[in-house]
Amino acid sequence: MVHVLSSRILLRPTDPDRSRAFYGERLGLAVHREFGTGPERGTVYFLGGGFLELSGRAGSSSAPSSPDVRLWLQVEDIAVTHEELAGKGVDIVRPPLLEPWGLLEMWIADPDGTPIVLVEIPEQHPLRYRPGI
Repeated sequence: MVHVLSSRILLRPTDPDRSRAFYGERLGLAVHREFGTGPERGTVYFLGGGFLELSGRAGSSSAPSSPDVRLWLQVEDIAVTHEELAGKGVDIVRPPLLEPWGLLEMWIADPDGTPIVLVEIPEQHPLRYRPGI
């Protein structure tokens, strides 16, 4: 059995300063640590039980983000999150909706187009509520 002590998502943004502004200022993620110097320094943000690391730089500013990568971030209140992010100028790709599977989801994207799904798990959803457990 593998005993995972922490998890991390590594992104190589096309413009590290722009991505730090997005994740740090617009999304309000707290910095866990930084390393290196200059505009391409690494920045690691807290993501609940894991971390998001912006490190290095992608090869080309015209290279699209991988369609296989998505960030899924759980939030406490999707309506409050929607209001806060819209007020900070974050482009809302899709406003909050109740999905057929019972989760409230809102979609945004980072400056490189990486899709981010912000999710609220309603109180009675099976992911939160486990009677008898």
